[in-house]
Amino acid sequence: MTMMTVTAEPPYATDRLDDGDVKVLLLENIHTVGAEFLRSKGYQVETRDGALSEDELIEALEGVHLLGIRSTTYITERVLASAPDLLAIGAFCIGTNQIDVASATSRGVAVFNAPYSNTRSVVELAIAEIISLARRLHEKSTDMHAGIWNKSAAGSHEIRGRTLGIVGYGNIGSQLSVIAEALGLRVIFYDVDDKLALGNARKCATLEELLAEADVVTLHVDGRPGNAGLFGEGQMRLMKPRSLFLNLSRGITTDTAALRRHIESGHIAGAAVDVFPIEPKRQGDPFESDLRGLRNVILTPHVGGSTEEAQQDIGRFVASKLRAYLAFGNTSLSVNLPEITMSADPQRHRLTHLHQNAPGVLATINGILGDHGVNIEAQSLATKGHVGYVITDVSAEVGSDVLGELTQLPESVRLRQIS
Repeated sequence: MTMMTVTAEPPYATDRLDDGDVKVLLLENIHTVGAEFLRSKGYQVETRDGALSEDELIEALEGVHLLGIRSTTYITERVLASAPDLLAIGAFCIGTNQIDVASATSRGVAVFNAPYSNTRSVVELAIAEIISLARRLHEKSTDMHAGIWNKSAAGSHEIRGRTLGIVGYGNIGSQLSVIAEALGLRVIFYDVDDKLALGNARKCATLEELLAEADVVTLHVDGRPGNAGLFGEGQMRLMKPRSLFLNLSRGITTDTAALRRHIESGHIAGAAVDVFPIEPKRQGDPFESDLRGLRNVILTPHVGGSTEEAQQDIGRFVASKLRAYLAFGNTSLSVNLPEITMSADPQRHRLTHLHQNAPGVLATINGILGDHGVNIEAQSLATKGHVGYVITDVSAEVGSDVLGELTQLPESVRLRQIS
């Protein structure tokens, strides 16, 4: 398969790619199933264990067409500006806040993620940690490893009949709600959006209402800037005395220094934290946190979605999205581009055109094709925010003169010919 890419940014560099020329860079221990899938398509795939700094990433992206990351590699505007060959980014995780999505869109770089693939893994970890904290299993295990036999029921409780307060009722929060209720927990939740309660769960009108009632508070919000500092001194002070706290969502949401103070004072009886404001980039790097050394505090290294099942599903899912975009122009479940999926016909040639969302662009594109005698056999257009995206199947490969005219349209962002 041959692909032509024209970047709508002077000097409109054009590269012809066969499958064997496609270069892929996968970082942060992405599951091998993703690399194996892309290699099976003939792509050149390089894998690296850790995250890269901005400067390291700029150097590594030279000539790279597809990039795969997880949560610790940050794709900045500077990185994108230095990677003219980059066509798509796959976030092999739920969140995409580590990517400057607006800058990616302006440069015609598609972004994909895995919004559902690790939901069950995070939910199971939350349930496990709620039970572990309520039974103080972490403390008992620590004592046993230190040679201390402390057989006592003091401070250990069942979770049945307790109230679980879920902050953020999206895919993870809502599934946690169902499983928690099946275990005998009473569930309340708070979300800034209007969400339908599942089972017997009840929506709270305010976060303060939830904090006043919940025996366990667990955060399941995304990493949008507005959630930075969501849970600090004021919120912890409003929690019920001797309640439990979990954060398996985003490190920026929680003031860890305040959390330590409330645990040391005894106001919060225990906590489980999987995400941190600053996380090591590579395996074995030192980890620092205000929460180290506290009893009945479970710290895990951002492993909420790190099960073999979840990572395998994510690896396969995101890799297939990258392949579908590169080979066919399909944008199903893209974070930033309008969604179009069109079946491919080997007898046709395909053009994809990302452009500013302005009136008359499609008519202009079709006028240019018609003026050059190019017959359109199938076409689909979709818009999303400030951009529009059109896939056009034509009967014959178009020449450089046609591509040049399409690229030079003032609304053009990126043009590709796939044949």
